[in-house]
Amino acid sequence: MAIQHWSDEIIVVDLSQEPEINHDLENLVEILSQRDSRYSCDVVIDFSCVDTITSEGLTELLKLRKLASQCGRRLVLCGLAPAAEGIFSVTGLTELFELTDDRFTALATLEMIG
Repeated sequence: MAIQHWSDEIIVVDLSQEPEINHDLENLVEILSQRDSRYSCDVVIDFSCVDTITSEGLTELLKLRKLASQCGRRLVLCGLAPAAEGIFSVTGLTELFELTDDRFTALATLEMIG
């Protein structure tokens, strides 16, 4: 997992492929839960290297969404492969998460709506 500080208020996370994705998401939950709410940030998670996602990964994403919303921040997922996007659609999670096609669209969405 690579974390890039795009700005003071936005970080971009590049996920690894399975099975590391679950570990990446667990680490991200831990990192963000330890941040003081004054220093919270919006998060873009890039799934470009991920083919699919497990129920464990979905659980960690729900934790991340909760952490972000508690601080008034946004979590945007981008670059989902068709199989992963299908999982989000079938489970109804497309209603809970902000999904964009790519990282640049995700960043533009956060910066414009801010």
